[in-house]
Amino acid sequence: MEKGIVPEGEKKGWKAWLPIVGLTFATFIFNTSEFVPIGLLSDIAESFGNTESQTGIMITIYAWVVALASLPLMLVFAKTENRKLMLSVTALFTFSHILSGFAGDFNMLMISRIGVACAHAIFWSIVTPFAVKIAPQGKESAALSLVVCGSSVAMIVGLPLGRTIGLLLGWRATFLVIAAVAAMILAALAILLPKTPSDSGISLRKLPALIKSPALRNIYLVTVIAITGHFTGYSYIEPFLAQVAGFGENWITIVLTIFGIVGLIGSFIFSRSYSRHPYRFMKLAAGGICIFLLCLRAAALTPATLVLLCILWGFAINFFNLVFQSEIIRCAPQGTAVAMSIYSGIYNVGIGAGALIGGYVCSGISISYIGYAGGMIAFVAAAVCFKYLLPAIRSVHEGQEK
Repeated sequence: MEKGIVPEGEKKGWKAWLPIVGLTFATFIFNTSEFVPIGLLSDIAESFGNTESQTGIMITIYAWVVALASLPLMLVFAKTENRKLMLSVTALFTFSHILSGFAGDFNMLMISRIGVACAHAIFWSIVTPFAVKIAPQGKESAALSLVVCGSSVAMIVGLPLGRTIGLLLGWRATFLVIAAVAAMILAALAILLPKTPSDSGISLRKLPALIKSPALRNIYLVTVIAITGHFTGYSYIEPFLAQVAGFGENWITIVLTIFGIVGLIGSFIFSRSYSRHPYRFMKLAAGGICIFLLCLRAAALTPATLVLLCILWGFAINFFNLVFQSEIIRCAPQGTAVAMSIYSGIYNVGIGAGALIGGYVCSGISISYIGYAGGMIAFVAAAVCFKYLLPAIRSVHEGQEK
């Protein structure tokens, strides 16, 4: 993993962690925004007279805009100083949520979400490399884990709170609250973030050399397949819990919160153990997503088994996100931001494809089959991971240890 760069004049002790904490809050609000439509899918659909599957296209379009925009935007802004770029995308994110809150129809909501998606595309290309770069020396894995924790906290606090606000005051209020919180985070980042050099200009001509690594290519391949499988099920987890498992609104909120709590615990385990057991984490991640999706329908027979499955599923997807971002940084020490932008784009291809496939399953077969559909896709990802990716990752690790 790339070593931390101590900026000139960096504060020591706990103050050195304040920029990392600021980025953690940023990941919190960005991920809250990304996932909150999942928790409010039924309400948004009802307000515009749509079905859940018709409204679910919002998740697909959002994800595919991120996928298409990540690399081009990162190439355009590759030479922009990191602090300036982070503040700019957070400002765009804030403004777009104000538009979401006042959207008069579904098309306006989609336009505002496209603005959020463009901010998202750059944000996830730079946030983890930025965190590693400004981390205290020797604490790069801990900094990465802390920043990604923001995603888990979004599931624990942001998604359930956004859903609760939406149920009480309407989904528009949720987007306006996100805008207000994002504005406060923007102000904090303006104070806390140090200026750091960009990832240097990576041109389009250099991209073939950047991704010639078999490990990187297989990371991208496994990611797009596994995330497609995951979001085939997860995009429609809210109506699944209501219609198949018979959960009420409070229990649905609790289950969605469990995903976040598990992610927080998983991030702690990762920060303590990943360096000693990298291949075990990768196997648990890829294999777990497949197994738990395939078991989703059977687990819905009783509330206890479904909650237990969601706990295990939450660990699997959390480990997946942490492991694969860590390995991107390791495999691409030069041009990390662009390699991460490709990863972010591919990840969002998976989100969009999963939401689309899940929508077809819901409308064409039955919502109760989303786990089977997602699990079969994730099985392919696990097979590729075990046969091709793990040997490639071992080769990278062994080469860096020599």
